[in-house]
Amino acid sequence: MKRIDKSYINGKFTELNGTEVFNLINPSTHEKIGDVVLGNETDTQKAVEAAKKALKTFSKTSIEERIEILENLKKAVEKREHDLIETMILEYGGTRQFCTMSFRNMAGSFEHMIETLRHFEFERKSGNTLVQMTPVGVVGIITPWNSSNSFICNKFATAVAAGCTVVVKPSEMSALQTQLIIECFHEAGLPDGVFNVVNGLGNVVGNEIVNNPDVAKISFTGSTQTGKMIAKGAVDGMKRVTLELGGKSPNIILDDADFEQAIPQALFGAYMNSGQACIAPTRLLVPQSRLEEVNRLVKEAAIQVVVGNPSNENTNVGPMVSEKQYERVQTYIQLGLDEGAELLVGGTGKPEGLENGNFVKATVFTNVRNDMRIAQEEIFGPVLSIIAYEDEEDAITIANDTSYGLAAYITSADEKHALKVASRIEAGRVCINGFKHDPLAPFGGFKQSGIGREFGTYGLEEYLEPKSILI
Repeated sequence: MKRIDKSYINGKFTELNGTEVFNLINPSTHEKIGDVVLGNETDTQKAVEAAKKALKTFSKTSIEERIEILENLKKAVEKREHDLIETMILEYGGTRQFCTMSFRNMAGSFEHMIETLRHFEFERKSGNTLVQMTPVGVVGIITPWNSSNSFICNKFATAVAAGCTVVVKPSEMSALQTQLIIECFHEAGLPDGVFNVVNGLGNVVGNEIVNNPDVAKISFTGSTQTGKMIAKGAVDGMKRVTLELGGKSPNIILDDADFEQAIPQALFGAYMNSGQACIAPTRLLVPQSRLEEVNRLVKEAAIQVVVGNPSNENTNVGPMVSEKQYERVQTYIQLGLDEGAELLVGGTGKPEGLENGNFVKATVFTNVRNDMRIAQEEIFGPVLSIIAYEDEEDAITIANDTSYGLAAYITSADEKHALKVASRIEAGRVCINGFKHDPLAPFGGFKQSGIGREFGTYGLEEYLEPKSILI
């Protein structure tokens, strides 16, 4: 059992002013695996002060210097591959399949930002004016518990490329994972004050970051409700914000698709990261005329879904991160039953033999109406809603009939046709014929799914301010 009782400020593991202790619980067994001492406003202020001081010199570093730092960070992270994956499985309950992919994204953050940086123009001509892209300043990074280190690495890699310094408030539930990434970054030999971390609660450390006048920008990934609170708080200081928030992604299976392949793929896609993913395609839109066929194919595919020990190679769905999250998902499954949706697979309660952890039955509802709460609200668990549409126009209408707009998915035998449909979907990312990720393409949401973009050139520009110099 491990105790984490220090923050990371100005290049050093630092004693905390805060005294509150948060227990770290293995979601697969409910056993205590450690605890973390939480920082407070004073600790956060020290971290911001260190970042502000470091900004004076770090903002003036060359592209070559920043590339060298990113390369060192990548090497340091890659050395700890085994530890980073195993700790994520232990503390978060992510499946080995997902945690391995998460690690690749984590390490790739540095490589892809190096590629972006090599081709990025920090000085441009616009008309007769010289435009300089300058670092926005100290960035407050606030990350969630699902794939915590992947978010930290991506956001920090972007900050380094821009010449910004950071203060990170990770989820307190990810303290063991965070400790490992801090050790990696410490080993990489970062300049003091460029990277600072304070574990703590959102209403304490998070609030201080949002309200501190020396923080110029907030980069947040998490719930829409929390994102709105951050945006409101950031207004007083005119802080720039990047908010990657919730989703309720539609997955449209067009009538010409290969249903034998598309339906099982849709089911497993909905269960990505045990359903604890903002981009999970949890609304499956299928032709009304083929609903009976879809239901049969889903039932057949559901037999292959493995819910269980996340450390096993073949597990598809692990536990929910906490008892609170488990109860939330249970509430929604019961709500689906109460709303009159037809339960096709799964249901309330825990799978047999998995009573000691936060395990949820992989669940599918069919004959779901899009106005039901299970179709409109983000559940963040392994719950799929099958919604029938009359024709293509109806499918597009249903897909867009949501307050969210983070991701969407379309399957068709005709890619050109799918592209036309994709152009009418209100979402920041639309994947055609499969689940894809391009770390150089912009990622972010429409509507209630957020503000701003991450990854590649679009993500880098979020950390920069254009300065026009007229000669």
